[in-house]
Amino acid sequence: MKACALLFGCLVSAAVLAQNSPWVSLFDGSSTKGWHTYNSTQAGTAWKVADGVLYLDNSVKEGRGDLVTDGEYENFELVLEWKIAACGNSGIFFNVVEDPKYRWTFVTGPELQILDNTCHEDAKIHKHRAGDLYDLIPCATETVKPAGEWNEVRLIANNGSYEFWLNGSKVVSFTMHTPEWDELVKNSKFKNMPAFGKSTKGRIALQDHGDPVWFRNIRIRTL
Repeated sequence: MKACALLFGCLVSAAVLAQNSPWVSLFDGSSTKGWHTYNSTQAGTAWKVADGVLYLDNSVKEGRGDLVTDGEYENFELVLEWKIAACGNSGIFFNVVEDPKYRWTFVTGPELQILDNTCHEDAKIHKHRAGDLYDLIPCATETVKPAGEWNEVRLIANNGSYEFWLNGSKVVSFTMHTPEWDELVKNSKFKNMPAFGKSTKGRIALQDHGDPVWFRNIRIRTL
């Protein structure tokens, strides 16, 4: 318990841990085991591992694409740390439906945005900044750290209700599969994607947006 507290700080309390299933590591710190490129059978070679960190090497031109979990998840709590290169862009998707008829993860899965808010062009767009539910709901407060520094994420999915936490603060909360959710989607860039935000479960994806991005300490537990 002491090690867990040191890792996640105020994000996870001992009382909450005791009430739910145990944490499961989604990243073993030494390989891409448990992950594969979307609509593929294995992880692309651009996704590499070093010193306990999973990262995208954008100098590799082959083996690109979003990385997704082998397993699917519905009610869960996900915790991880990320950092982004200067002026970089990436994201964390959830409820991703993997099917050849969908070319991209974002066709079905909503996104927790990863961004360098200081210089990426998306930072000029409301609802496109780090921690936002991309193009749908902006952060209640900005808690993101500068490019090159580690950020702690907590994503909770519980019977259609969702929370995003960034560096110890709850920044976004919403409920999916309601008339209000449908209205949000209708007024977003996803309005012409009929499968977007419809699934109640799916894979978790790490985005290859073309910029270097790093992830570590990726864990999940079912609720």
